[in-house]
Amino acid sequence: MKLLLVVVGLAVAISAYEPINNDYHNTIGVFEAARIKQAEEAADFDGNRIVGGNAASLGQFPYFGGLLITLQDGRQSVCGSTLISNNRLVTAAHCWTTGRVQARQLTVVLGSVTLYSGGVRINTSNVRVHPNFNVNTVANDIAVIIISSVSSNNIRPIGLASGSNQYVGAWATAVGFGRTSDSSGVSSNLRHVSLQVITNEVCRNTFGSIIISSTLCITTVNGRSTCGGDSGGPLAIGNVLIGVTSFGHRSGCARGHPAAFARVSSFNSWIRNNM
Repeated sequence: MKLLLVVVGLAVAISAYEPINNDYHNTIGVFEAARIKQAEEAADFDGNRIVGGNAASLGQFPYFGGLLITLQDGRQSVCGSTLISNNRLVTAAHCWTTGRVQARQLTVVLGSVTLYSGGVRINTSNVRVHPNFNVNTVANDIAVIIISSVSSNNIRPIGLASGSNQYVGAWATAVGFGRTSDSSGVSSNLRHVSLQVITNEVCRNTFGSIIISSTLCITTVNGRSTCGGDSGGPLAIGNVLIGVTSFGHRSGCARGHPAAFARVSSFNSWIRNNM
């Protein structure tokens, strides 16, 4: 799937680099929500439009939670999230607020490979954004969602990465409902893709100083990446969550630029303090 790139980023110039865009809902999320809904209503379930990844089967990623986001002005947007206990999920902070746009309510969709139908659907407005989230640089782009307790055969939480492992060279799986190409490729089915972790030093060659120690980056060679609509979703190795989809290059998903995630091990203590 060229799955999930969230492209969030700067409205201000931070350095010589201006590679990201920090107006996620207005430029990506609202449009992707409408496209996904249209695809589901058209019952276009062939799965052939996934680029660089594969369609997920029910129960394959029991920790994944789709997010239908109702914004303050009534529009609908979309993100992903990850179940980490029977009543807590993690997502990107920019899925809740970008500074320009504020969410009012989330509908968490668990145990489903479609976003607008099926599964367990829970409404909540109880979201705790990291206190140091910076809407301009997207630093500390992580939030905890609180829901009523949930349990099902197709719903199961994932563990949190901890310690000093940087995972450089490791292959991890990203999951989401996002675009399968820059210009089109929306699919009605959840998808996944295997991506390789790279060093932050290599990632800085593209994004500059916005890549900090709490950022984790992956390479996007061979047409594999996250893409628009995948913000907040998981990057996992087995049953361990190592990253939360944060941003990609503003030029698009298929241009060979790295994609960036919030490094879960850097936020392990904060997440646990909010469980």
